[in-house]
Amino acid sequence: MRSFYHYMMTYRGAKKPTNESRLADWMFDDHDFPKHSTSYDEISGYLEWNVPFAEAVQVFDRLWEEYITNEN
Repeated sequence: MRSFYHYMMTYRGAKKPTNESRLADWMFDDHDFPKHSTSYDEISGYLEWNVPFAEAVQVFDRLWEEYITNEN
């Protein structure tokens, strides 16, 4: 299973930014983000402490469900 970070890179660089692309771009630029993680708890905890924008945790939760569905 590829990491959540790797999954999110498909959302990077949107010409018209969305919350998904904003989160992916932030993850790419954040050198401390757990890039190799496949753990919901690890990534969720990191986002809660380092929230890049108000809707980020909700966007993450929705995308995590897509990630789990698509990667399994």
